[in-house]
Amino acid sequence: MTSPHPTARPMDSNSTGETSPAEKPGEVRDPRKDDSRKSSVQANSSSSGISSPRPVQRVAVLGATGSIGVATLDVIQNLHRCDPVHDWQVASLSGHSQIDSLVSLAADCHVAPERIVVSDPEKQAEAARALNSAKIRTNSEDSPNRSGLDCGLDVGSEALVRAATEKDVDVVVAAIVGRAGLESTLAAVHAGKRVALANKETLVVAGPVVTQAVQNNGAELLPVDSEHSAIFQCLAESRARKSQTPAGSDAPTDLAAKPAPTTNWPGVRRLILTASGGPFRDWTTAQMRDATVEQALAHPTWKMGAKITIDSASMMNKALEVIEAKWLFDVPADKIEVVVHPQSLIHSFVEFEDGSLIAQISPPDMRMPIQYALTYPRRLPCPSPSLDRTSPWDMTLCPADPERFPALALGFEVARVGGTAGAVVNAANETAVDLFLQRQIRFTDIPELCRRTLQDHHHESSPTLDQLLKLDVWARSHAEKLAGSK
Repeated sequence: MTSPHPTARPMDSNSTGETSPAEKPGEVRDPRKDDSRKSSVQANSSSSGISSPRPVQRVAVLGATGSIGVATLDVIQNLHRCDPVHDWQVASLSGHSQIDSLVSLAADCHVAPERIVVSDPEKQAEAARALNSAKIRTNSEDSPNRSGLDCGLDVGSEALVRAATEKDVDVVVAAIVGRAGLESTLAAVHAGKRVALANKETLVVAGPVVTQAVQNNGAELLPVDSEHSAIFQCLAESRARKSQTPAGSDAPTDLAAKPAPTTNWPGVRRLILTASGGPFRDWTTAQMRDATVEQALAHPTWKMGAKITIDSASMMNKALEVIEAKWLFDVPADKIEVVVHPQSLIHSFVEFEDGSLIAQISPPDMRMPIQYALTYPRRLPCPSPSLDRTSPWDMTLCPADPERFPALALGFEVARVGGTAGAVVNAANETAVDLFLQRQIRFTDIPELCRRTLQDHHHESSPTLDQLLKLDVWARSHAEKLAGSK
């Protein structure tokens, strides 16, 4: 499988083609005219007044206004300063409705993005005005700040696909929340890009479709979720053995003396995901039944968007991560475990056949896994903080409780059966979370609606992408109906 042991598509490739002259600020780009692009070695924006001998590494950040997107831009600014090999630049930024934030992020880039993408077509006029009035900081006493952001504007869901497949884009950061990120992420995979995957729902909904596309197109799928990044790092030795061992040569010749491996990774027994436990880690089911929106959004260790924070509180986030790990690492559900680790310092670990455990430990800061997905296999100075080794560390581990958190048990069930189950549960969960945030259902109704929707659908073991997308629509509607009948 390509994703956990990426093929060598060189990070310093001189990608390709030329760029058309920059549009006027706020002008909507016609992608059909983008048939000439500057070599990435020469792609430093003329508006920056900077030239660099380093080849440019261009990144499309999809979902830029969310917490992952903002952290990614901080990482790119850091890499621009500290990477001696590449000059990192933002090729494009996307957002849905937070126009002022999107334009402000673009204005803060050291080289203006070639385009911003607004997926909500109704926001086109607002985005154009914001681009024209944006204040560009020049960071120079001799040159005053100026108005008007010199980048194009592309609008609509198809614009996300165009940004993800642009010829001179080297890395696509897939950080759009929820199932809405599926098409653009899959398009980047079909284009053979390195995809830094923060959108776990892409694999939850369409795992077999996406992983097959990765293999067929020579793409790289590198995890940004801290837990999956940790596992990816802990598998380094096994990955090396896998790449050096001819197919079939590692099979046991004496089954009595050498039992068959339990996973597709040499020497690996199981993957163990850690979970913070969220704000309700020590609550009873009765207490959670009366939990308020504000209480569910009060995560003790991570600062995240509303949807993923609610998922963390219900442990649906961990359920989705179990499903993601199954597809990302090609490991069966019964070889994945979850343990609760409230301090969020151990991000996950791998158990090997000899009983040893290898863990990845770092402060709870998403900039580290983001940067590793961008620069892999290189490690560079990162803007995330280091662990304070002058003070005692408290690293508690305790079993997860699927009875109090039924969403977790549901995740393992979905990972076992595969097929259409992931698409249905994900759609039902997104609907249920929205209803909870609107105070229309109780917190404990979220996993119940997901399970009932899953039970009511006709399972297909080998669905097409079209079937999955249709089921997504059906599951949202059905979950709303179930909620209305409560």
